[in-house]
Amino acid sequence: MSNLPAAAFGPATPLLRQFDEAQARAFYVDFLGFTVDWQHRFGENFPLYQQVSLGRCVLHLTGHHGDCCPGGAVRIPVADVATLQAFQQRLLAADYRHAKPGLQDTPWGTREMAITDPSGNRLTFFAELPPTAQPSTTPPEPAP
Repeated sequence: MSNLPAAAFGPATPLLRQFDEAQARAFYVDFLGFTVDWQHRFGENFPLYQQVSLGRCVLHLTGHHGDCCPGGAVRIPVADVATLQAFQQRLLAADYRHAKPGLQDTPWGTREMAITDPSGNRLTFFAELPPTAQPSTTPPEPAP
């Protein structure tokens, strides 16, 4: 096997199934703050396929049956714990009816915030904990 440079490979782009376009927009754009980069339909009465992004995080949301299964999970790195906590506070202040995300410290040294989208996909935003950090007392979001 030939040696391929690691730089030849880019980041993965997760595909997440969406069932309701309006709910997906309310969750990803209005609540989380993603931007719609582009949208595509093969015709007037076809499902939507779109790309959304938040910083360097890029996701593809698809209504096409064969693209992927609902209930996927994606881990999204965040620059640091302070940024993750500020993001969590912004989401709580938005008072979104379907998600009140909490923070949780893990045994593997990350602080995490898990949120489930309207189609059952779980997004886990995480940041590396500094070596001296104490466990968080904020409860995680309840499972749907």
